[in-house]
Amino acid sequence: MSGAPGATPQLPLSLRYPPDQRLEGFVRAPEGAIAQLRALAREAGADWLYVEGASGTGKTHLGLALCAEAEQTGRRPAYLPLRAAAGRLHEALEALEAADVVALDGLEAVAGNRDDEVALFDFHNRARASGRGMLYLACASPALLSLVLPDLRSRLGQCTRIALATLDDEGRREVLRDRARRRGLVLEEAAIDWLLTRTGRDLAQLLALLERIDRESLAAQRRVTVPFLRRALGLD
Repeated sequence: MSGAPGATPQLPLSLRYPPDQRLEGFVRAPEGAIAQLRALAREAGADWLYVEGASGTGKTHLGLALCAEAEQTGRRPAYLPLRAAAGRLHEALEALEAADVVALDGLEAVAGNRDDEVALFDFHNRARASGRGMLYLACASPALLSLVLPDLRSRLGQCTRIALATLDDEGRREVLRDRARRRGLVLEEAAIDWLLTRTGRDLAQLLALLERIDRESLAAQRRVTVPFLRRALGLD
């Protein structure tokens, strides 16, 4: 799709928001959380949400899934990883003023930077006044972030909170099964067990490996068995 000279091209939905990161594909969400996120994506005036959880609990999945859900219903979403905007948040947030719903991922990346916190506080107030929807994603609750603006902490604390738990091995198996199924990848249970015991249990690492395995399996036209994994990952 082309646009005016110098304009940022519009990416297809499937490229901006990966198809395997959707609300319905999130494993073991807290009770009621998916309904709350879907309402925020679809409905003006829905409760603002604050999702907290350790690394690997799926916060980015939910942020991208919310945006995909909003766009599918004709609303204008925006997703911003705050680590990429740290130190220049005022300018980054200005670019989101036209969005109907905004997901800000990684609040901890700007906590402690007064200028960034002021920019976020002002944006929060403008979003509330304009009826924009907001989803905040962070590693900890507002009370535990190293924020320097008490007023910002107070505003964040007014959002409805969703706490994500770290998945156990069975939860990780569910994620791998679901992602493999969505890709049309035949992943044997023994292969899942092998991945969990031989390559670590970090979920982001496991999903990156699954993408690599998918490519290798397509190229070789092979089922994903333990011998195949050993060869494909160079762990023979």
